[in-house]
Amino acid sequence: MKILFDTNVVLDLLLNREPFAKDAAILFNAVESCKIQGVLCATTITTIDYLCAKSIGGTLAKQAIKSLLELFLIAEVNQKILVAALDSSFADFEDAVLYQAGIYVGVDGLVTRNGKDFSSAESPVYTPPELCQIIQTVQH
Repeated sequence: MKILFDTNVVLDLLLNREPFAKDAAILFNAVESCKIQGVLCATTITTIDYLCAKSIGGTLAKQAIKSLLELFLIAEVNQKILVAALDSSFADFEDAVLYQAGIYVGVDGLVTRNGKDFSSAESPVYTPPELCQIIQTVQH
């Protein structure tokens, strides 16, 4: 199962945002153990660097980015993705870009805490607890 991670789920883990960090850690563990293939949009990486540098400092932010690049497939953002995002029915351009980048690399779904932002998505949209439950069910 190839899953696109919304930026908020990644930040939940990196910034230890409670009460969401536990589910994010479970999902990251599932990526590390190859139970799912994790995908991040290229724009997620730049956003994470910016926000983490402000919160935990530039050195730790760069270490986090390096770890993410080793763990996740990165979905590129190119002209085709941007045009598809503009032409989509998404209200938010940033969410549309993230979604279209994931579609371009063939994700099976996406995980986010803001499902309403992806109401136009044609692929499944999971909350972190929902995806954790699916992963746990598949294991048994």
